[in-house]
Amino acid sequence: MRSERPPHALLLVGPARVGKTTLALDLACGLLCLRSEPSERPCRECSACRKVDHGNHPDLHRLAPEGAGQQIRLGQVQALTAELALMPAEGRFRLAIIEQAHRLNQDAQNALLKTLEEPHPKVVLILAADESASLLPTVVSRCARLRLGPVAAEVITDMLAGAGVADASRGARLARLAGGCPGRALAIAAQPEVLVAQDRLARRLVALLGGDRRERLAALDELLEDAAGLVLTDETAETPAERPARRSRAASSRAAPAERRLAAAQLLSIWRDVTRDLALAAHGAVSELRLRELADDMLDAGSTVSGPALAQFLARLDEAGRAVDAYANPELVLDVLLLKWPRSGRAA
Repeated sequence: MRSERPPHALLLVGPARVGKTTLALDLACGLLCLRSEPSERPCRECSACRKVDHGNHPDLHRLAPEGAGQQIRLGQVQALTAELALMPAEGRFRLAIIEQAHRLNQDAQNALLKTLEEPHPKVVLILAADESASLLPTVVSRCARLRLGPVAAEVITDMLAGAGVADASRGARLARLAGGCPGRALAIAAQPEVLVAQDRLARRLVALLGGDRRERLAALDELLEDAAGLVLTDETAETPAERPARRSRAASSRAAPAERRLAAAQLLSIWRDVTRDLALAAHGAVSELRLRELADDMLDAGSTVSGPALAQFLARLDEAGRAVDAYANPELVLDVLLLKWPRSGRAA
C-alpha cells in the first residue's frame, strides 16, 4: 500500500473463519482508499472506503462458491476476467477477491491462469483458501503467499469483549471452541443454542466409545441432527425459526445433498475436537482441552482408550473430510467412522 506496487496475485491460506476474507477486504480498502498519504490508508472515512465496506465499490469484485456443490465454476471465472480486463472506474486498481478459492474447479483454475500469467498492471487478485492442496501448482506458483495461523485464545476473548458480544468468562469458552478462528467465535456468539448442541454431540460421541456396533450405527440420525444445528447461519442464509426444520431434515433421506454434506462436515469438526481432547486427557493436559466442560468425562474415557488408536482415528477423520468434500456419500462415510471409533478398555 505504501509503494502502490502490490503483487498482482496474493494467496491467503488458513483455517476456515480465521480471517482471510476480512484481511482481503482490509487490503482492498487500503489499495482503493482516497487518502493522499499512503500511511493513513485505509482511513475508513472516505467515499472509497465506505463503498468497500458496503460492498458497492465498482472496482472491487468478489467471487464465491455457488450451487448445491458449492463450487466456483468456469462461467464465474470467465465473467470475472472480463470485468478485470476493463480499466479502473474510480480507484487506482481493479481488485478481485476469490473467497474459498480451494473450491475453484479445475476448468475454472485453468481459465484463471491467463490472468495470472499476463496480469494487467492495474489488476490485483486476492485468493482466500482454507488449504492450497486442491489448487493447481501453476496457480499457486504465480501468487505471493501468506499463511494465516490460528489466533491466540486471549486475543479472541478480548475481541469478543470489545465487540460487546460476550463477557470474559463466556468469551474464553467461545475462544476455546473456535479453535483460533475469530469468525467462528463471533458466529457462535450470535447463536447460543449452538453451544448446547455442541455439548450434547460431544457427550454422545464420548459415550459411544463404550457402545457396540448396533448402538453406534443407530446413533447416526441423532448425531447428524445435532450436527445440522451447528451449521452457522451465515452459511445457510436461514432465520432462527428455520433451524429446527433444517436439523430434522438433515438427518433424513429428504435432505438436499448440500445440507447433508454441511451437517457431516460439522460432525467431523466436533469429532476431531473430541478425539484431540481425549488424547490430551490421556496425558493429563486438562488445561489444553477445548471442550473443558467435559473434562471429567474426557479424563475417565481417555485413560481407557489407546493413544495410537486415537492418533490413527484423527487421520481417518481427515480422510473422511476430504471424501465428503469430494462428494462421497456422507452417511456411508460416517457409518465407517462409527464402526472404527476406538473402544474404551472397559468396553473391549
